[in-house]
Amino acid sequence: MTEPNENTASPAPRASAWGPLNVPVFRAFWLAALGSNIGTWINGVASGWVMTDLSHSPVMVSLVQAAASLPMVLFALVAGALTDIVDRRRYLLATQSWMAICAAVLAFLAAAGELDAWNLLILTFALGIGASMATPALNVTAPELVPRNLLPQAVALGSLSMNLSRSIGPAIGGLLLSQFGAWAAFSLNAISFIGMIVMLWYWKSQPDERSLPPERFFQALRAGLRYAHRASPFRAVLIRTIAFILFTISAWALLPLIARNELAGGPDTYGFLLTFVGIGAVVSVVILPRLQARISRDHLVLIASIVYAVTMAALATVRNEATLYGVMVIAGAAWVMVLSSLQVAAQVSVPAWVRGRALSLYIMVFSAGLTLGSLLWGWVAAHAGIPVALLGSAAGAVLAAVAVRGFSLGSGDAPDLSPSFHWPHPEAAGDLDRERGPVLVTVEYEIELAQREAFLDAMQQLGTIRRRDGAFSWGVFEDIAVPGRYIELFQQDSWLDHLRQHARVTREDQRVQEIIHRFHIGAAAPRVSHFIGGAPKALTDRSMETAS
Repeated sequence: MTEPNENTASPAPRASAWGPLNVPVFRAFWLAALGSNIGTWINGVASGWVMTDLSHSPVMVSLVQAAASLPMVLFALVAGALTDIVDRRRYLLATQSWMAICAAVLAFLAAAGELDAWNLLILTFALGIGASMATPALNVTAPELVPRNLLPQAVALGSLSMNLSRSIGPAIGGLLLSQFGAWAAFSLNAISFIGMIVMLWYWKSQPDERSLPPERFFQALRAGLRYAHRASPFRAVLIRTIAFILFTISAWALLPLIARNELAGGPDTYGFLLTFVGIGAVVSVVILPRLQARISRDHLVLIASIVYAVTMAALATVRNEATLYGVMVIAGAAWVMVLSSLQVAAQVSVPAWVRGRALSLYIMVFSAGLTLGSLLWGWVAAHAGIPVALLGSAAGAVLAAVAVRGFSLGSGDAPDLSPSFHWPHPEAAGDLDRERGPVLVTVEYEIELAQREAFLDAMQQLGTIRRRDGAFSWGVFEDIAVPGRYIELFQQDSWLDHLRQHARVTREDQRVQEIIHRFHIGAAAPRVSHFIGGAPKALTDRSMETAS
């Protein structure tokens, strides 16, 4: 008997793009996130510019970007595992409070005149730790705040929030730096976390009554890595991400020095350069749906990557400030087109049960590219000059985009990864200890002799699914006495792990299984049997009593 599933209901009509803002809790979350994102961009502008005052070394300036992104490399995967297994509201409250305290300390040191290059890097790193721990949880919170039919609009509004903050934050940051000093910029960033803290304090998340006990931390970590290893669409996202970010980060890492040294400008120049990047990003949000309707995701990423490389070459050669503002609009649009396509591909290529861990792995790879690229191109700029670093990275970006174009991000019609719940609950003679194991599952098939090769080819995809969802071994075997009679078997560590596998099967997995079942020529459906290792708990208890 198949479990009932709310996802089998007919889809709701497509809602307005602003529909999620009619949901009070989402509206509060969106406004709080907008304020926090603006504060983050203000802090980024202030940190990069203050370092140019404290040190003229391109390496030290690029270390600001590296210090902000390195925690994502070190802690994002841990954060993803925690996101999927702990109370998300309390977890986010802790991360937001941590970042508010770090930002307040940064503001105090700047106001007291005690901020030096290493204090700046240490506190930037501390803020990065908070961001790395919070980002996976923030990215998967939208499904808890809006109905299912409003999820696409909620994701789009999240992107709009980030791009609006990209436009507003740098301009405010540059103004505060030039009029009041770095302490004011850092203080406003500290204040920007208050809205999110208040929102989370009053938000009451709804528990999933049907969920199984959460995985233990290291078990959850292994499950996330296993899924990413077995899911080829998600692997393609990671490869395309590192190929793009490793080269293109040079522009952001060196932009404070471009504004100060190449353009002989001040903090307002730096802020305006970033503001025009934000304008381009907002423009891209408007035109991106039309482009996606006409161009595949793979071609869009390739074209936008090359366009962005051209803007880096312009940054290396053009010295007219007004012209560069126009270049930055194009750069912002191309940047967001690539990242938006990659983020959407990452979101739709994994199911909900592992999304926090998968997105944390995406963030980790992205941040590794940021960190390594910042250090690499900062070193090149220190030894060969900023124009050489920008031109070299632009050439590398084009070559990398062409080299990885074969790793497909998938079409616009994403597979349905919602839970299918079509596996019947296994029948057992009595209650089973959930920790008992290992578990062996067998499935018996009868196949026409002429179809054996096609059947075995189809089974390989099913084997990948079994291993991806937790099986530590899998195989399919033919009866030597009855050709065409096959037994598929797979094993899992415990009965609880097998029950989790039942919850993880998606509608796309169901489609694959239906294809395989068409090969079966038996009178009934393929027979499924479950075997479990270890002694029943009652027997174990009696043995211990007898021994005593």
